[in-house]
Amino acid sequence: MTVTRTRAWILATRPRTLTAASAPVVAGTGFAAADGQFAVGPAVAALAGGLLIQIATNLANDYYDFFKGSDTAERLGPVRVTQAGLLSPRSVWRGMMLTMVAAFLIGVYLVAVGGWPVAVIGLLSLAFAVGYTGGPYPLSYHGLGDVGVFIFFGLAATAGTYYVQALAWSADAIVAGVGMGAFSTAILVVNNHRDRETDGAAGKRTLAVRFGDRFSVVQYFVCLAVATAVPITGIAAMGWSPWTLLSLAGWLPCIPAASRVAAVIREPGVDRRTLNPALGQTARGVAFYGAGLAVGILLGTP
Repeated sequence: MTVTRTRAWILATRPRTLTAASAPVVAGTGFAAADGQFAVGPAVAALAGGLLIQIATNLANDYYDFFKGSDTAERLGPVRVTQAGLLSPRSVWRGMMLTMVAAFLIGVYLVAVGGWPVAVIGLLSLAFAVGYTGGPYPLSYHGLGDVGVFIFFGLAATAGTYYVQALAWSADAIVAGVGMGAFSTAILVVNNHRDRETDGAAGKRTLAVRFGDRFSVVQYFVCLAVATAVPITGIAAMGWSPWTLLSLAGWLPCIPAASRVAAVIREPGVDRRTLNPALGQTARGVAFYGAGLAVGILLGTP
């Protein structure tokens, strides 16, 4: 099947993963609105900036994994455009740089609104976009990608979104960011669980490679357990509305995903390509979770 250039660029952005960038912004905006601090300009800019940083990370991943030998013809996951020859390495690199420039320009506006704390978050997020797979010490090649995702697609994105609207930090948004970070990390866990064998052969030392399949299965369930504990803790200790339990709708698409993740140790020799649907299912779970937190906290607002 012929893939058009437009379709190739869409594939390069990895649309299924973009909930990791949008969901924490939705959650942070929900908490800001519940406190009477909603500001449309910063909220929209935070969403656009988050999506652009996620896309830049995906393009960088596509580009650097190709040159480091992690993406080969034996790849089990969705198509990588550089490895498949759908886009030239130079085109993908240019796309990454243009996306980062666009994110930087949006960041200039957000810094004007929120000052130096936003500048710090923005610059570190851009550094993470490249440093995840590129640079002298690529995080994903040393088992640190999970930590980066938890911080930048959880804590920083959720609490930062609240901050640019309220110009103050919120303990509630930080706690919500813990849940968002844990759920977003679960997406990466599925990806690394699927690619454990091919990543290991390429010298990519993810946590799945370092500690094996059983660790990845436990890690996936721990991520979902932490996300589940957040609204329960918020209700019990921070006065959140019981409606925030709507966030647990994020479990619904993850039920079949969890079964696929566990099947790798339950059924030795199972084709790891069966984990590809689990990636999309977990990403949908992140979307439901973030929306549930936002809607739930708003429904409980007097």
